[in-house]
Amino acid sequence: MSPADTFRLILLSSLWGMSFIFMRVAVPEFGPVPLILVRMGVGAALLIPLLLSLRYLRLVWHNKGGLLLLGLVNHVLPFSLLALATTRLEAGFTSLINATTPIFTALLGALFFATPVLRQQYLGLAIAFLGVYVLSSDRLDFALGGDGWFILAVLGATFCYGVATNYSKTYLSHLPVRVLAAGSTAMSALILLVPGLLLWPAEPISGLAWANGLGLAVLSTTLAFLLYFGLIASAGATATSTVTFLVPVSALIWGYLLLGERLNLQILVGMLITLLGTAIATRMIRLGRRGVA
Repeated sequence: MSPADTFRLILLSSLWGMSFIFMRVAVPEFGPVPLILVRMGVGAALLIPLLLSLRYLRLVWHNKGGLLLLGLVNHVLPFSLLALATTRLEAGFTSLINATTPIFTALLGALFFATPVLRQQYLGLAIAFLGVYVLSSDRLDFALGGDGWFILAVLGATFCYGVATNYSKTYLSHLPVRVLAAGSTAMSALILLVPGLLLWPAEPISGLAWANGLGLAVLSTTLAFLLYFGLIASAGATATSTVTFLVPVSALIWGYLLLGERLNLQILVGMLITLLGTAIATRMIRLGRRGVA
């Protein structure tokens, strides 16, 4: 990876780490669904100019059903679930649970998309889930006022990402990345328009909440998407996937610096176990010369 790509990777992880901060600050005033409407609406407005050619517009039209489904499972549902979770959970903690996305991607790929899973990957899955348990074992309270349902909301978001990744790889990989990014974002904004307006808060929204909402849309969505797809083109998908391990570290640092969130031994140990398992499951770390078959 070139120095320029390394810088872009670090910047991308920082922007996606900041998304958890933006949501944590803005969602109490907006509510989850209206906040994600702002995120996807502004993102769509900024990304749609990438489609201003007859070829790209035709591709969007001919694949509108697939892009609508991708927008639902890759943006609308997971972003709304994460926004809901941050009404209760710390930004850094939420990002660590969210780092299990590759786990659900591998499991769903094996179950429904005929993607083979090696024995090494099963070991990685087990280790990663152990890490999640270490992180959340003392917070799995499903009584009224407990954190359990909010932790399940984050896991629901990672499940959605797993579905979306396998679906787009299987059925939409023929589309240019700008069509995938701008088309699915625009479809997401359309899906969210009516529920977002119906749930729009009656009380005025503060300037601080608006600043964080727009930061989420412009920095953590539009700019991050452009960096992400640019990295895939220049550095490759494997190198770009290492952002999975950098985002929670970034979110933990930002949460500690900006929101005064706690960093204790349980969180650090849980993070290390979760990321180790994810690295093994995604074969970033290979066991043996060729991995365990």
